[in-house]
Amino acid sequence: MTWVLNSPAEENPGLGARVRAKVAIFLELVKFEHSIFALPYAFIGAIYGAASFGASSQWVTDRGWPTWMALVWVTVAMVGARSFAFVVNRAADKEIDARNPRTAGRAVPAGLVKAWELWLFSAIVLAAFLFAVWQLDPITRMLWPFVLVAFLVYPYTKRFTWLCHYWLGLCLGLAPVGAWVAVTGVVSDPAPWVFGGAVMLWTAGFDIIYATQDVECDIRDGVHSVPADLGVAQGLIQTRIAHAATVILLVAGGLLVSAGWPLFAAVALAAVLLAYENMIISADDLSRVNAAFFTTNGIIAVIILIGTFADRLLIQS
Repeated sequence: MTWVLNSPAEENPGLGARVRAKVAIFLELVKFEHSIFALPYAFIGAIYGAASFGASSQWVTDRGWPTWMALVWVTVAMVGARSFAFVVNRAADKEIDARNPRTAGRAVPAGLVKAWELWLFSAIVLAAFLFAVWQLDPITRMLWPFVLVAFLVYPYTKRFTWLCHYWLGLCLGLAPVGAWVAVTGVVSDPAPWVFGGAVMLWTAGFDIIYATQDVECDIRDGVHSVPADLGVAQGLIQTRIAHAATVILLVAGGLLVSAGWPLFAAVALAAVLLAYENMIISADDLSRVNAAFFTTNGIIAVIILIGTFADRLLIQS
Protein backbone atom coordinates (compact mmCIF):
# COMPACT_ATOMS: atom_id res chain seq x y z
CA MET A 1 0.00 0.00 0.00
CA THR A 2 1.29 3.43 -0.94
CA TRP A 3 0.52 6.37 1.29
CA VAL A 4 0.38 9.84 -0.25
CA LEU A 5 0.70 12.66 2.22
CA ASN A 6 -0.34 16.18 1.33
CA SER A 7 2.14 18.83 2.29
CA PRO A 8 0.94 21.74 4.44
CA ALA A 9 1.28 23.98 1.39
CA GLU A 10 -1.09 21.73 -0.57
CA GLU A 11 -3.61 21.57 2.27
CA ASN A 12 -3.41 25.30 2.96
CA PRO A 13 -2.55 27.17 -0.22
CA GLY A 14 -1.09 30.59 0.34
CA LEU A 15 -2.90 33.85 -0.19
CA GLY A 16 -1.24 34.36 -3.57
CA ALA A 17 -2.42 30.99 -4.84
CA ARG A 18 -5.96 31.60 -3.61
CA VAL A 19 -6.06 35.01 -5.26
CA ARG A 20 -4.76 33.60 -8.57
CA ALA A 21 -7.35 30.83 -8.45
CA LYS A 22 -10.16 33.30 -7.76
CA VAL A 23 -8.99 35.62 -10.55
CA ALA A 24 -8.98 32.65 -12.94
CA ILE A 25 -12.55 31.81 -11.90
CA PHE A 26 -13.75 35.35 -12.56
CA LEU A 27 -11.95 35.56 -15.90
CA GLU A 28 -13.70 32.36 -16.94
CA LEU A 29 -17.01 33.61 -15.54
CA VAL A 30 -16.98 36.69 -17.77
CA LYS A 31 -15.36 34.80 -20.67
CA PHE A 32 -12.61 37.43 -20.84
CA GLU A 33 -11.19 35.90 -24.03
CA HIS A 34 -14.47 36.66 -25.81
CA SER A 35 -13.60 40.36 -25.60
CA ILE A 36 -11.90 39.75 -28.94
CA PHE A 37 -15.35 39.74 -30.54
CA ALA A 38 -16.29 43.35 -29.75
CA LEU A 39 -13.11 45.20 -28.76
CA PRO A 40 -11.60 45.32 -32.28
CA TYR A 41 -14.78 47.00 -33.52
CA ALA A 42 -14.52 49.58 -30.76
CA PHE A 43 -11.01 50.39 -31.99
CA ILE A 44 -12.34 50.57 -35.55
CA GLY A 45 -14.95 53.11 -34.44
CA ALA A 46 -12.31 55.16 -32.63
CA ILE A 47 -9.85 55.06 -35.55
CA TYR A 48 -12.34 56.07 -38.24
CA GLY A 49 -14.04 58.57 -35.94
CA ALA A 50 -10.72 60.28 -35.32
CA ALA A 51 -9.93 60.28 -39.05
CA SER A 52 -13.31 61.76 -39.94
CA PHE A 53 -13.19 64.66 -37.49
CA GLY A 54 -9.48 65.41 -37.33
CA ALA A 55 -7.93 67.15 -34.36
CA SER A 56 -11.13 68.90 -33.31
CA SER A 57 -11.21 66.72 -30.19
CA GLN A 58 -8.69 66.42 -27.37
CA TRP A 59 -8.82 62.66 -27.95
CA VAL A 60 -7.55 62.97 -31.53
CA THR A 61 -3.95 63.66 -32.55
CA ASP A 62 -2.90 66.26 -35.10
CA ARG A 63 -2.59 63.46 -37.67
CA GLY A 64 -6.13 62.23 -37.14
CA TRP A 65 -5.49 59.21 -34.93
CA PRO A 66 -7.12 58.53 -31.56
CA THR A 67 -4.69 59.25 -28.74
CA TRP A 68 -3.24 56.38 -26.75
CA MET A 69 -5.17 57.49 -23.68
CA ALA A 70 -8.40 57.52 -25.68
CA LEU A 71 -7.78 53.90 -26.67
CA VAL A 72 -6.92 52.99 -23.08
CA TRP A 73 -10.15 54.45 -21.72
CA VAL A 74 -12.22 52.97 -24.54
CA THR A 75 -10.74 49.58 -23.66
CA VAL A 76 -11.46 49.99 -19.95
CA ALA A 77 -15.02 51.11 -20.67
CA MET A 78 -15.64 48.20 -23.06
CA VAL A 79 -14.19 45.52 -20.80
CA GLY A 80 -15.89 46.99 -17.71
CA ALA A 81 -19.33 47.21 -19.30
CA ARG A 82 -19.03 43.77 -20.87
CA SER A 83 -17.87 42.17 -17.62
CA PHE A 84 -20.74 43.76 -15.70
CA ALA A 85 -23.19 42.49 -18.29
CA PHE A 86 -21.75 38.99 -18.02
CA VAL A 87 -22.10 38.96 -14.24
CA VAL A 88 -25.76 39.99 -14.51
CA ASN A 89 -26.33 37.40 -17.22
CA ARG A 90 -24.73 34.62 -15.19
CA ALA A 91 -26.70 35.57 -12.08
CA ALA A 92 -29.99 35.76 -13.98
CA ASP A 93 -29.35 32.40 -15.68
CA LYS A 94 -28.11 30.56 -12.59
CA GLU A 95 -31.02 28.09 -12.40
CA ILE A 96 -31.17 27.59 -16.18
CA ASP A 97 -27.42 26.94 -16.35
CA ALA A 98 -27.60 24.49 -13.44
CA ARG A 99 -30.07 22.30 -15.37
CA ASN A 100 -27.98 22.24 -18.55
CA PRO A 101 -25.11 19.70 -18.54
CA ARG A 102 -23.04 21.96 -20.80
CA THR A 103 -23.25 24.94 -18.43
CA ALA A 104 -23.71 23.32 -15.01
CA GLY A 105 -19.98 23.60 -14.32
CA ARG A 106 -19.93 27.37 -14.71
CA ALA A 107 -18.76 29.29 -11.67
CA VAL A 108 -22.17 30.56 -10.52
CA PRO A 109 -24.30 27.38 -10.76
CA ALA A 110 -21.36 25.31 -9.50
CA GLY A 111 -21.03 27.51 -6.42
CA LEU A 112 -17.41 28.45 -7.10
CA VAL A 113 -18.10 32.07 -6.15
CA LYS A 114 -20.07 33.38 -3.21
CA ALA A 115 -22.90 35.83 -3.75
CA TRP A 116 -21.01 38.68 -2.07
CA GLU A 117 -17.94 37.99 -4.25
CA LEU A 118 -20.08 38.11 -7.38
CA TRP A 119 -21.68 41.43 -6.53
CA LEU A 120 -18.42 42.93 -5.28
CA PHE A 121 -16.85 42.03 -8.61
CA SER A 122 -19.81 43.53 -10.46
CA ALA A 123 -19.45 46.75 -8.47
CA ILE A 124 -15.73 46.95 -9.30
CA VAL A 125 -16.16 46.46 -13.06
CA LEU A 126 -19.13 48.86 -13.12
CA ALA A 127 -17.02 51.47 -11.33
CA ALA A 128 -14.22 50.90 -13.88
CA PHE A 129 -16.71 51.43 -16.72
CA LEU A 130 -18.07 54.64 -15.21
CA PHE A 131 -14.61 56.00 -14.40
CA ALA A 132 -13.52 55.40 -18.00
CA VAL A 133 -16.68 57.05 -19.34
CA TRP A 134 -15.89 60.17 -17.32
CA GLN A 135 -12.44 60.39 -18.92
CA LEU A 136 -13.83 60.52 -22.47
CA ASP A 137 -15.94 63.04 -24.37
CA PRO A 138 -18.51 64.69 -22.06
CA ILE A 139 -21.44 63.43 -24.15
CA THR A 140 -20.67 59.88 -22.98
CA ARG A 141 -21.61 60.94 -19.46
CA MET A 142 -25.18 61.38 -20.67
CA LEU A 143 -25.37 58.33 -22.93
CA TRP A 144 -23.84 55.58 -20.76
CA PRO A 145 -27.19 54.60 -19.12
CA PHE A 146 -28.57 53.56 -22.52
CA VAL A 147 -25.65 51.18 -23.00
CA LEU A 148 -26.07 49.69 -19.56
CA VAL A 149 -29.83 49.25 -19.99
CA ALA A 150 -29.28 47.36 -23.24
CA PHE A 151 -26.88 45.01 -21.46
CA LEU A 152 -29.18 44.52 -18.47
CA VAL A 153 -32.21 43.71 -20.62
CA TYR A 154 -30.48 41.03 -22.68
CA PRO A 155 -30.58 38.14 -20.14
CA TYR A 156 -34.36 38.44 -19.94
CA THR A 157 -35.09 38.60 -23.67
CA LYS A 158 -34.52 34.85 -23.97
CA ARG A 159 -37.46 34.38 -21.61
CA PHE A 160 -39.80 35.92 -24.17
CA THR A 161 -38.54 35.83 -27.75
CA TRP A 162 -36.13 34.19 -30.17
CA LEU A 163 -35.10 37.72 -31.16
CA CYS A 164 -32.74 37.54 -28.15
CA HIS A 165 -29.85 36.85 -30.56
CA TYR A 166 -30.45 40.17 -32.26
CA TRP A 167 -30.65 41.98 -28.93
CA LEU A 168 -27.26 40.52 -28.02
CA GLY A 169 -26.07 41.72 -31.42
CA LEU A 170 -27.35 45.18 -30.58
CA CYS A 171 -25.28 45.17 -27.39
CA LEU A 172 -22.06 44.30 -29.24
CA GLY A 173 -23.00 46.59 -32.11
CA LEU A 174 -22.75 49.54 -29.74
CA ALA A 175 -18.95 49.02 -29.67
CA PRO A 176 -18.02 51.02 -32.80
CA VAL A 177 -20.74 53.57 -32.09
CA GLY A 178 -19.67 54.12 -28.50
CA ALA A 179 -15.98 54.44 -29.35
CA TRP A 180 -16.69 56.81 -32.25
CA VAL A 181 -18.78 59.05 -29.97
CA ALA A 182 -16.24 58.78 -27.15
CA VAL A 183 -13.43 60.34 -29.24
CA THR A 184 -15.47 62.76 -31.36
CA GLY A 185 -18.55 63.70 -29.34
CA VAL A 186 -20.62 63.22 -32.52
CA VAL A 187 -23.66 60.92 -32.48
CA SER A 188 -25.31 61.83 -35.78
CA ASP A 189 -22.74 60.51 -38.27
CA PRO A 190 -24.20 57.43 -40.04
CA ALA A 191 -20.89 55.58 -40.46
CA PRO A 192 -20.54 54.15 -36.93
CA TRP A 193 -24.19 53.10 -36.95
CA VAL A 194 -23.66 51.19 -40.20
CA PHE A 195 -20.60 49.48 -38.73
CA GLY A 196 -22.66 48.83 -35.61
CA GLY A 197 -25.39 47.24 -37.73
CA ALA A 198 -22.78 44.95 -39.29
CA VAL A 199 -21.56 43.89 -35.84
CA MET A 200 -25.15 43.37 -34.70
CA LEU A 201 -26.00 40.98 -37.54
CA TRP A 202 -22.63 39.23 -37.37
CA THR A 203 -23.11 38.61 -33.65
CA ALA A 204 -26.72 37.46 -34.02
CA GLY A 205 -25.64 35.00 -36.68
CA PHE A 206 -22.90 33.34 -34.69
CA ASP A 207 -24.99 33.38 -31.51
CA ILE A 208 -27.67 31.38 -33.33
CA ILE A 209 -24.96 28.85 -34.21
CA TYR A 210 -23.91 28.76 -30.55
CA ALA A 211 -27.51 28.17 -29.44
CA THR A 212 -27.75 24.98 -31.48
CA GLN A 213 -25.84 23.26 -28.66
CA ASP A 214 -28.70 23.75 -26.19
CA VAL A 215 -31.83 23.06 -28.22
CA GLU A 216 -33.14 20.20 -26.08
CA CYS A 217 -32.50 21.99 -22.78
CA ASP A 218 -33.96 25.26 -24.09
CA ILE A 219 -37.16 23.54 -25.21
CA ARG A 220 -37.45 21.76 -21.87
CA ASP A 221 -36.86 24.93 -19.83
CA GLY A 222 -38.91 27.30 -21.99
CA VAL A 223 -35.85 29.30 -23.06
CA HIS A 224 -36.35 30.99 -26.41
CA SER A 225 -33.87 30.85 -29.27
CA VAL A 226 -34.12 30.55 -33.02
CA PRO A 227 -33.00 26.89 -33.02
CA ALA A 228 -35.36 25.97 -30.17
CA ASP A 229 -38.37 27.91 -31.46
CA LEU A 230 -37.98 27.60 -35.24
CA GLY A 231 -35.66 24.63 -35.65
CA VAL A 232 -31.93 24.24 -36.25
CA ALA A 233 -32.27 24.31 -40.04
CA GLN A 234 -34.19 27.60 -39.94
CA GLY A 235 -31.64 28.98 -37.51
CA LEU A 236 -28.75 28.23 -39.84
CA ILE A 237 -30.62 29.88 -42.72
CA GLN A 238 -31.05 33.01 -40.60
CA THR A 239 -27.34 32.93 -39.80
CA ARG A 240 -26.44 32.82 -43.50
CA ILE A 241 -28.73 35.76 -44.26
CA ALA A 242 -27.40 37.75 -41.30
CA HIS A 243 -23.80 37.12 -42.32
CA ALA A 244 -24.44 38.09 -45.94
CA ALA A 245 -25.98 41.34 -44.69
CA THR A 246 -22.94 41.80 -42.42
CA VAL A 247 -20.61 41.90 -45.41
CA ILE A 248 -22.87 44.37 -47.22
CA LEU A 249 -22.94 46.70 -44.22
CA LEU A 250 -19.18 46.50 -43.72
CA VAL A 251 -18.71 47.56 -47.34
CA ALA A 252 -21.25 50.37 -46.87
CA GLY A 253 -19.47 51.53 -43.71
CA GLY A 254 -16.17 51.53 -45.56
CA LEU A 255 -17.64 53.70 -48.31
CA LEU A 256 -19.02 56.15 -45.76
CA VAL A 257 -15.56 56.66 -44.22
CA SER A 258 -13.88 56.80 -47.65
CA ALA A 259 -11.85 53.70 -46.88
CA GLY A 260 -9.23 52.40 -49.27
CA TRP A 261 -8.41 48.94 -50.56
CA PRO A 262 -6.92 47.54 -47.30
CA LEU A 263 -10.27 47.66 -45.51
CA PHE A 264 -12.18 46.21 -48.45
CA ALA A 265 -9.56 43.46 -48.81
CA ALA A 266 -10.07 42.64 -45.13
CA VAL A 267 -13.85 42.59 -45.62
CA ALA A 268 -13.42 40.24 -48.60
CA LEU A 269 -11.30 37.89 -46.47
CA ALA A 270 -13.88 38.12 -43.67
CA ALA A 271 -16.59 37.19 -46.19
CA VAL A 272 -14.64 34.07 -47.14
CA LEU A 273 -14.30 33.11 -43.46
CA LEU A 274 -18.01 33.72 -42.86
CA ALA A 275 -18.80 31.47 -45.81
CA TYR A 276 -16.46 28.83 -44.35
CA GLU A 277 -18.10 29.21 -40.93
CA ASN A 278 -21.50 28.51 -42.44
CA MET A 279 -20.22 25.63 -44.55
CA ILE A 280 -18.68 23.58 -41.73
CA ILE A 281 -21.95 23.15 -39.85
CA SER A 282 -25.35 21.88 -40.89
CA ALA A 283 -28.56 20.76 -39.24
CA ASP A 284 -27.27 17.19 -39.57
CA ASP A 285 -23.73 17.85 -38.33
CA LEU A 286 -23.11 20.29 -35.48
CA SER A 287 -19.79 18.75 -34.41
CA ARG A 288 -17.80 21.84 -35.39
CA VAL A 289 -19.88 24.48 -33.61
CA ASN A 290 -16.97 25.60 -31.43
CA ALA A 291 -14.72 26.11 -34.43
CA ALA A 292 -17.44 28.10 -36.18
CA PHE A 293 -18.33 30.11 -33.08
CA PHE A 294 -15.09 31.08 -31.41
CA THR A 295 -12.08 30.49 -33.61
CA THR A 296 -13.44 31.79 -36.91
CA ASN A 297 -15.22 34.81 -35.46
CA GLY A 298 -12.25 35.86 -33.37
CA ILE A 299 -10.10 35.81 -36.50
CA ILE A 300 -12.68 37.83 -38.45
CA ALA A 301 -12.73 40.65 -35.88
CA VAL A 302 -8.93 40.90 -35.88
CA ILE A 303 -8.77 40.85 -39.68
CA ILE A 304 -11.17 43.80 -39.97
CA LEU A 305 -9.14 45.71 -37.37
CA ILE A 306 -5.89 45.04 -39.27
CA GLY A 307 -7.56 46.21 -42.47
CA THR A 308 -8.68 49.40 -40.73
CA PHE A 309 -5.22 50.09 -39.35
CA ALA A 310 -3.57 49.42 -42.70
CA ASP A 311 -6.11 51.65 -44.46
CA ARG A 312 -5.37 54.57 -42.17
CA LEU A 313 -1.62 53.99 -42.23
CA LEU A 314 -1.13 53.37 -45.95
CA ILE A 315 -4.00 55.16 -47.67
CA GLN A 316 -5.61 57.87 -45.55
CA SER A 317 -2.55 59.24 -43.69
